[in-house]
Amino acid sequence: MRTSTTISAALLAAFGTQAMAENHLMFPVGEGAFNWASLEEFAAAHDYSGQTVTLAGPWLGPDQEAGKAVMAYFTEATGATVQVTGSDSFEQQILIDVEAGAPPNVAVFPQPGLMCDMARRGQLADLGAETAGWMQDNYAAGPSWTALGSCDGVDGFYGFSYNVNVKSLVWYVPENFEEFGYDIPTTMEELRALTEQAVADGQTPWCIGIGSGAATGWPATDWVEDMVLRTQPADVYDGWVRNEIAFDDPRIVAAIEEFGWFLSSDDFVNGGKGGVAATDFRDSPAGLFSSPPQCLMHRQASFIPAFFPEGTELGEDVDFFYFPSYASKDLGNPVLGAGTLVSITDDTPATRGLVEFLKTPIAHELWMAIDTQGFLTPHAGVNLDAYHNGMLRRQGEILQDATTFRFDASDLMPGAIGAGSFWTGMVDFTSGKPAAEVATAIQESWSALK
Repeated sequence: MRTSTTISAALLAAFGTQAMAENHLMFPVGEGAFNWASLEEFAAAHDYSGQTVTLAGPWLGPDQEAGKAVMAYFTEATGATVQVTGSDSFEQQILIDVEAGAPPNVAVFPQPGLMCDMARRGQLADLGAETAGWMQDNYAAGPSWTALGSCDGVDGFYGFSYNVNVKSLVWYVPENFEEFGYDIPTTMEELRALTEQAVADGQTPWCIGIGSGAATGWPATDWVEDMVLRTQPADVYDGWVRNEIAFDDPRIVAAIEEFGWFLSSDDFVNGGKGGVAATDFRDSPAGLFSSPPQCLMHRQASFIPAFFPEGTELGEDVDFFYFPSYASKDLGNPVLGAGTLVSITDDTPATRGLVEFLKTPIAHELWMAIDTQGFLTPHAGVNLDAYHNGMLRRQGEILQDATTFRFDASDLMPGAIGAGSFWTGMVDFTSGKPAAEVATAIQESWSALK
């Protein structure tokens, strides 16, 4: 990848000397680990002067500011104004706006299910086969992303994945591993062996908490989803999400029991199995940092550092490794995650241009450099050196190395299941109810919806 170190005449002309003088771009053009050539090429091919693109989504606070900072480069390249708004009730607001005939040009969906509901109602514009093909060719594990942006029951491609997070991570304190002489496990077999070795050494291997107020249970759904991906081919995961494979199918029950193995002894978990549902997921990692440690590992998504003790140095005081796959099952390197999908709700030339902008490496690299702990991308053309820190770069590498990516299953299932009986079923399971009974109860609740 070529990174320009000087401002080309063409790019300077496209941006305008007055704009540069005003210095309202976060990163000076031509400086830093960015693919300025991709922006130059985009600017030369797109002119939307005088047009406005409205973008609405769930981005708030730092995310919203980062989004605005990235869109400033689209504005300078094309002349189009981008108005970025965020809402903590986006899922409700977008429906209201569309029904009122006043949708934004771009909707950023945190849940593919809502996106597909609107696509089936004819409320989204098809991004086109060319965009789907581009994503398949340019994103790591490309077919996974093309499938995510497609919707059953309607032709077309509706969701451009942008701003991803990774859930398949295990957090640990390097000093503790060094003290006890533990190596980072690279297979699930090794992770299980480490769990047992820690107990033999008088240590508690895991902190697990699934409490989350009214949403208690969701962290356990992530464990199960990761286990489905590590014990079954991706098409089984997809069939399970759509209930073409029943929740009480033996393969799904077995995945729940795979999670249950990590709860099979009170010695495996800080506070014992009985404390899992009563421990808030935000408090759960605290055991990593106590002295002596109350646990050695904590499986949670890339956002969990927000709940680490104040002053924790990422990469020094705490680190992570990929939640590994089974060597014996030969299923590659599956990654579970979530993120947002960009869709068009009010089609205009400049809106189409914005989607084209998101194909450029720099549209990703800019947010990679701004964000301190959240933005990841599977775009194979980006410069990984643009990540804000080494920890984010390594998470980005996990995403790049994925052979399969799948979106959080509970977010893809009907709300009554994914945010209902699946959550409560996991509470029942961690409280001692057998996996088969839990799975049957969830399936019955799903069958009741049909």
